[in-house]
Amino acid sequence: MTTLVEELARKKCTPCEGGVAAMTDAQIEPMLKGLAGWQLDGLKIVKEFKFKDHYQAQAFSNAVMWNSHREDHHPDLHVGYNTVKVEYWTHAVGGLSENDFICAAKVDALLEG
Repeated sequence: MTTLVEELARKKCTPCEGGVAAMTDAQIEPMLKGLAGWQLDGLKIVKEFKFKDHYQAQAFSNAVMWNSHREDHHPDLHVGYNTVKVEYWTHAVGGLSENDFICAAKVDALLEG
């Protein structure tokens, strides 16, 4: 796990109710470089995870949802037989916020160790 990911995973999401600007490309680029496999897709960051079977994909999805509940920041999840695609963006700012990167780091941390 990179230092950036470790730092982000220790943070807590802050409530975002709009009125705050979305991150700029200059802010997004270093954050994205620190998160392995995450890609920018329009206004979202996206990563697809592959698993041995459907049970593992579902278990991972449940863990992502639990993290989302605790952070009060929710992704779009697309679950297939053995894949889970996770998409984060902050609706209230119409783009990306630090919360998206915090949650992405926490998702990656689920598979560490």
